[in-house]
Amino acid sequence: MLAPISWRTPPRAYGPWELVTSLLTEALVARGVEVTLFATQDSVTAGTLAGPVPAAYSEDPTIDAKVWEMLHIAHVFERAGEFDIIHNQADFMALGWSRLVDTPVITTIHGFSSERIMPAFRAYQDRVHYVAISDADRATDLRYAATIHHGIVLDDFAFDAAGSDDLLFFGRIHPDKGAAEAIAAAARSGRRLVMAGIVQDQGYHEREVAPFVDGDRVRYIGPVGGEARIRTLGQAHALLHLINFDEPFGLSVVEAMACGTPVIAIGRGSMPELIVDGVTGFLVDTIDQAVAAVDRCGEIDRAACRAHVAQHFTVDRMADRYLALYREILGA
Repeated sequence: MLAPISWRTPPRAYGPWELVTSLLTEALVARGVEVTLFATQDSVTAGTLAGPVPAAYSEDPTIDAKVWEMLHIAHVFERAGEFDIIHNQADFMALGWSRLVDTPVITTIHGFSSERIMPAFRAYQDRVHYVAISDADRATDLRYAATIHHGIVLDDFAFDAAGSDDLLFFGRIHPDKGAAEAIAAAARSGRRLVMAGIVQDQGYHEREVAPFVDGDRVRYIGPVGGEARIRTLGQAHALLHLINFDEPFGLSVVEAMACGTPVIAIGRGSMPELIVDGVTGFLVDTIDQAVAAVDRCGEIDRAACRAHVAQHFTVDRMADRYLALYREILGA
């Protein structure tokens, strides 16, 4: 299992690709699969940990991303003969090694950062088995082995039957994620807003977010992990996910629903695959519609939100589907 090295696996707070990699790795190990996790040396796994990278480049400024990604990927493929399958979770760079080995390679595509990386995926689609994380994120000119939604450990997310009156923004402070739109919708609905996540676009944060953070009507609490993450997700009237891009998946959407919190989301990208409109939240097109949906969240049965995740987005479901794909590829 080839993890990204931007963050530790599993991440301490932010790091969605590393989180999914860890969840799948641990679920496979629990099923008796021998998994070697290639990740940063401070990573934690019940499998076998391997790799030359001492720490994550987003956490340690002495780690040069380009240099250590090369060493990281090379280390895996130099040992390819030891494994039945190489499962790449670390984007497109590993594709360039795939024709140099006989071992089958799977790549989970966690999203396309831009059109400029598409030539890499097109060049290796005859060699690598691609997995989409949502039907919405399938590129029309790529060949895929499967669509497999991410899954979470449901028991890790305590159900909150009551929530609170406050709204929640949970994600990167970046124009794509709709932080400014969440602030506007909360203000117009007359509710307080809690904002959690890393600042990924400093200029945007300074222009569109920081001027409104007053510690009362708008509170910014930064990235949160562990129990604080679960409390934050559960203690909300609704999650505002007013995105400005076609999001490939959206772990925070599933995690919020697991805690019982309905989600109000712009209906782009994978959102219609994750949210049942009127049952687990609301799919909207505008801030006006989002404001109207805030008051309608009282119609949502918070237990139904959790039940939807239990049926569709658990780590067990994800692991079973990947195991079935591995067997199909190996002819087992």
